[in-house]
Formats: sequence, structure tokens, C-alpha cells
Amino acid sequence: MTTLTTDSTARPVMALTGRALRWLESVPYWLLALPLRLSVATVFWNSGTSKLANWNTTIELFTEEYKVPLLPPEIAAYMAASVELTTPVLLVLGLLTRPAALVLLGMTTIIEIFVYPQAWPTHIQWAAMLLVLLCRGPGKLSVDHLVRSKFDAAPK
Repeated sequence: MTTLTTDSTARPVMALTGRALRWLESVPYWLLALPLRLSVATVFWNSGTSKLANWNTTIELFTEEYKVPLLPPEIAAYMAASVELTTPVLLVLGLLTRPAALVLLGMTTIIEIFVYPQAWPTHIQWAAMLLVLLCRGPGKLSVDHLVRSKFDAAPK
């Protein structure tokens, strides 16, 4: 009769765990950044298109519910719609990704502080995705990467 020791059963488990961790750590960043870019873009794009769907309702929301301080409701509505319809396109293309992420991070902060503070679980998810894009950029599958590689390859 053979008795298995703790050491003999732990080694295969540790080896398998080590291989799994190495595989996960080898996933290229661009593959992680792409769904971040697309998911954040979708959230803000949908919000922007819903504003355009009924502009009178949008103005009413900014007047009665959103109440962004220091800005008249009409200006706040135009600014929000403009940001929500331009930055998602930039994120999807991976063009000016860091500035777009910074703008959306600012907008998320304003929404969290002044409009829907109780929605912080959602806003913190947006902020986390935007912070990754701000700090690490869009990855290799992006216009930003193409532009940067052209400038890096240019003779000096």
C-alpha cells in the first residue's frame, strides 16, 4: 500500500498553478485594453445618442434632475452630448486615447459628485477602466500606436 505525502500531491498542483499564472501574465496588454476601450465607449455613446433622441427631454433632465453647478442647463446638455458622442469614437479607434480617457474620467467625477452620488458602484467601474487607459494607453491595436511607431521610426 502506498501512502501519498502532502509534498507529492502539492507539487503537481503548484506546477499547474504556476503554468496557469504564467499563461495569464503572458496575455498581451492590447488584448486587455480593447474590451476596456469598447465597453467604456459603449456606455457613453449610448448616453449621448439617448440625449439626441429627444433633445427637449434632455434639456428638461439637465434643468430638473442633473443640475450641474455653475453651468446653465442648455450649455451643460450640449457639453455632455458633445463629449459623449466624440470621446467614444476616439476610444474605439484608439486615437487620442489618453486625453479622451481623461475627459471621460472628469465627466464621471462630475456625474458622481453632482448628479448621481448613490451610483458610485457603477462610476467606480468606469473610473477603473478609464484609469487603466489613461495610465497604460490603448495598446498596440490602435491609431495611437500606429502614429507613435511612425514618429519613433522617423529619421532624426
